[in-house]
Amino acid sequence: MSKQPPPLNFVRSFECTARHLSITLAARELGYTQAAVSAHVRALEHYVGRPLFERKTRSLKLTEIGEAYLPTLRQALQQIDNATEAIVTSSREKSVSLACPMSLAENWITRVLPGFAATYPDIDVVVHGTVWESPGEPVADLAITINRDDEVPDGARRLWRERLSLVCAPALAAKIRAPQHIGALPKIFVMARQEYWTIMATALSLPNLDLERGFRTNATNIALEMAANGLGLTVALTSLTRTYVERGILVEPLPVKPDSPWSYYIKQSSLNRRAAIDRLREWIVESQPDAKL
Repeated sequence: MSKQPPPLNFVRSFECTARHLSITLAARELGYTQAAVSAHVRALEHYVGRPLFERKTRSLKLTEIGEAYLPTLRQALQQIDNATEAIVTSSREKSVSLACPMSLAENWITRVLPGFAATYPDIDVVVHGTVWESPGEPVADLAITINRDDEVPDGARRLWRERLSLVCAPALAAKIRAPQHIGALPKIFVMARQEYWTIMATALSLPNLDLERGFRTNATNIALEMAANGLGLTVALTSLTRTYVERGILVEPLPVKPDSPWSYYIKQSSLNRRAAIDRLREWIVESQPDAKL
């Protein structure tokens, strides 16, 4: 039998204590006694089997394990808070909550919403940026997810067919005159999207391209920013590279854009049916990031 997860109050007490490096301040923020917060943290340490803090007479310091544990835990707590807020927000008749991958939210949704707000000024929109896909029924009124063509959620509708673009900073692009020139240049990979580079290598007829060494990140926007700062080439969805290319921050050194097996899909929660949700869904579906995709 798998081990049960630790109680949420243990996790919150640890995160708050780590943020303040003070049990006193954590207790004040959480509304617990100092003894309760201290007990929660020690119980969590017992659960993970490792100390999370180095305790001195008048100070606390995170251990290496504590520092490694904190970012993922903090992100999970934020997602819980976002999900709770989404439910509260959706109870308002004239509001719509939209969950959307951070990369698309920053590069495209921000262009779509001004027109929607001007047309429907009485509808409030709450956008929750997501990093990982959540299985099952979406908590938000509308959820945009990125999925492989063979793993589309039930009831989801594809927004558009995606293509892949190879991009880099202009200075690096000056070194590329033919596909084989990219072999020796630094590369940037998005974890869980390694397939992008494999598809691009095939499209460029480079079967022996080294796809093992290079920078790695878990977010497309970080990969694009790294490329813009001259750290290497990266492959991303054309809908996301578009704004960077338009601004001249990134360029496409080779005119090759293979089809992507990954696309964006939109799904409406079956828990909420309101006219405001329908209007935002239709607005998003009818909008297109670029006719040249």
